[in-house]
Amino acid sequence: MNRFTRYDVTPETIFNQRRKIIKAVGLGAAALGLPNIGLTAEKSDQRKALNFKDAPKSDLLLTPENKVTGYNNFYEFGVDKASPAKFAKDFKTDPWSLEIAGEVENPFVLNHTQLFNTFPLEERIYRFRCVEAWSMVIPWIGFELARLVEMAKPTGKAKFVIFHTLHDPEQMPGQKNKFFGGGIDYPYVEALTLEEAMNPLTLLSVGLYGKMLPPQNGAPIRLVVPWKYGFKSIKSIVKITFSETRPRTTWEKLAPHEYGFYANVNPNVDHPRWSQASERVIGSGGLLAVKRQDTLMFNGYEKEVAHLYKGLDLKVNF
Repeated sequence: MNRFTRYDVTPETIFNQRRKIIKAVGLGAAALGLPNIGLTAEKSDQRKALNFKDAPKSDLLLTPENKVTGYNNFYEFGVDKASPAKFAKDFKTDPWSLEIAGEVENPFVLNHTQLFNTFPLEERIYRFRCVEAWSMVIPWIGFELARLVEMAKPTGKAKFVIFHTLHDPEQMPGQKNKFFGGGIDYPYVEALTLEEAMNPLTLLSVGLYGKMLPPQNGAPIRLVVPWKYGFKSIKSIVKITFSETRPRTTWEKLAPHEYGFYANVNPNVDHPRWSQASERVIGSGGLLAVKRQDTLMFNGYEKEVAHLYKGLDLKVNF
């Protein structure tokens, strides 16, 4: 039985509420009955966006839940931000399996129940930034990717960790219709260096706002890399492969002049079609209520991750 463990940025009252979940995660269909305990009203949920543990934290309003679940990039279900919630509502995520393979001593497969029971879960409130210069603050529920990496025992040859999204054109209309799916060559593939995968900030998420991930947000398991642009946080993962060689990831293949392998949030490197120097904060209200703020290097996690790129020219290696 898993519990949502206490994390230092979660206020005591909210932590005590979330202890009531206890049995919800990891019980297959029964888990879908998770109570709606996320405090989603912006005015009543001013919680801390996690920098990391003892690092300085910023007071940022949690993004309202309906914006996080209704404004998505998930091209397998359409390129419009509202399409994923519309076309993924009947997406089947149980049964599910996650295969671990490649340059590891211990390859294995986790079934649906094991995804939620193998590693202790915790809540982390992260800044999350999309390449289109908008940002959110989201309470993710999941476990450190490093725990899974340790379980797999990478060989000395393993230098990259490659993630694969489910390929199921019958369920995912964007995979069936190339125009509807943004012209992408599916299945979607992303990757991290092994060092990035082992960083304590890197999360495999199975929930948000005290509930299971909805399909449009990448159910049943997705990657969350808070110092990178959102396209690195691949959704609905079915396979993780450890490799000696760096792969060409999906967006590198589609638009290499716009989307590099590293995809670190860097306000000093403009996207060819827009500036990255500032961002729109997605909150309550319509477009007129959207506020802008300066983009932070590494999305505010510079202290925790800058060492991963020592000696690397981040204007060239974007």
